[in-house]
Amino acid sequence: MKFSDAGDAAGAKSRLEALGEVVPEIRSLRAHLDELHTEVSWHLHLVTTHRDVDDLRAYQAHPAHLELGAWLRPLLAARAVVDYTEDA
Repeated sequence: MKFSDAGDAAGAKSRLEALGEVVPEIRSLRAHLDELHTEVSWHLHLVTTHRDVDDLRAYQAHPAHLELGAWLRPLLAARAVVDYTEDA
């Protein structure tokens, strides 16, 4: 995630990490702040894992996730998403 104000990234990280405690479809959640602040750096990296695509969709539709998204979207300058399945 790239924020319009980089100072918002730390608060977003804390709020995202709290989702792991309230959304049962999250198997794991890791959020990392950028440390080098280069010209190509983004501010916050989020990785969540889910049992399957149905759990991913349930996470995306969870009220806590929707509430956080409504707070987060106005703060973002850009966002990129990569969804994938790991080989078993």
